[in-house]
Amino acid sequence: ARMINDLYLRRQLIDIGTDTVNDAYGADPDLDADALIESSEQRLFDLAVSGIGDSGFQSFASTLASAIEMAESAFKREGQLTGTPTGFKRLNELLGGLQPSDLIILAGRPAMGKTALATNIAFNAAKSVVLDEGETEKKHVVAFYSLEMSSEQLALRILAEQSGVPSDRVRRGQIDQHDFDKVFEAAEDLSRLSLFIDDTPAITVSALRTRARRLLRTEKRLDLIVVDYLQLMQPPRSARSDNRVQEISEITRGLKAIAKEMNVPVIALSQLSRAVEQREDKRPQLADLRESGSIEQDADVVMFVYRDEYYLDRKEPAENTEEHAQWQAEMDRVHGLAEVIIAKQRHGPTDKVMLAFEGARTRFSDREEHASDYAGYE
Repeated sequence: ARMINDLYLRRQLIDIGTDTVNDAYGADPDLDADALIESSEQRLFDLAVSGIGDSGFQSFASTLASAIEMAESAFKREGQLTGTPTGFKRLNELLGGLQPSDLIILAGRPAMGKTALATNIAFNAAKSVVLDEGETEKKHVVAFYSLEMSSEQLALRILAEQSGVPSDRVRRGQIDQHDFDKVFEAAEDLSRLSLFIDDTPAITVSALRTRARRLLRTEKRLDLIVVDYLQLMQPPRSARSDNRVQEISEITRGLKAIAKEMNVPVIALSQLSRAVEQREDKRPQLADLRESGSIEQDADVVMFVYRDEYYLDRKEPAENTEEHAQWQAEMDRVHGLAEVIIAKQRHGPTDKVMLAFEGARTRFSDREEHASDYAGYE
């Protein structure tokens, strides 16, 4: 049986190679060569992972069997997460973890903490363990595409989050021996994680997919992909135009395809329209997604990060006035609080999660001990 399967795989390889040569010779000159490479690579990837070519149609009976297997697996977990953990209790409860094949959009205005929350989730996922088929504990594997910051800058952020030493002090060298020891100890712990950073600027969906596949092949698993951020990606050459909405639509469709093909959750950070700043209530809405195109349509989950403290801090009245006293009371109430608004969830409820935010450490954490603070946000 092993020999028959080997011969079958060889035949499939010959077919893929023949088709690749024929496509390269006979392709329309206007067709992007990257698309041909992507098509061949996709077929090779499918063959390497599953041992089969394109799956094509499946009978409803077989898909039902797969659905029952998923339900049985969830049932056996006895309330445990079915997806990759975020590290935040309430967020995990609402999402069930980050679900395979989901495209998750994480959006917010500048200074709200999008990248901080994304790095927190990536780190939390990477440090958590999962049981493989042999019931052996394995660390989650996380791929982080940082288009805005260098890998060193991102690593410094994560070091600050975990060591408790503010990143600006580390960057300027304003630390003592005790701080350095904390940073070094955190670095040793972090080096054991399967967290991989790619800081290639203006990466295309095709290049992102190729590198994710390589990582999957070398690490034997891939549990989460994070992209920071969506608007800095390049569309395929064939889709480049003056219409940015159309370009973003191509990118989001590509990211959703990657999530589905690789059966992995993809978190893509996104900017929001400046229209948010013109409203009295600056909490984001789905309509605020910048160059939205198909962002909302393609996403399985849309989450917004919002901090009332940021806006309130810019409205400080004159001191020694009644208005200032009221302002200070409100500042005390919202200090260190952040909202994660689940504005869309294809397979679950929309809701809001309150988290604690430490700006100096760019760190989010659960805020259960401040449950009374939630009332003003309902």
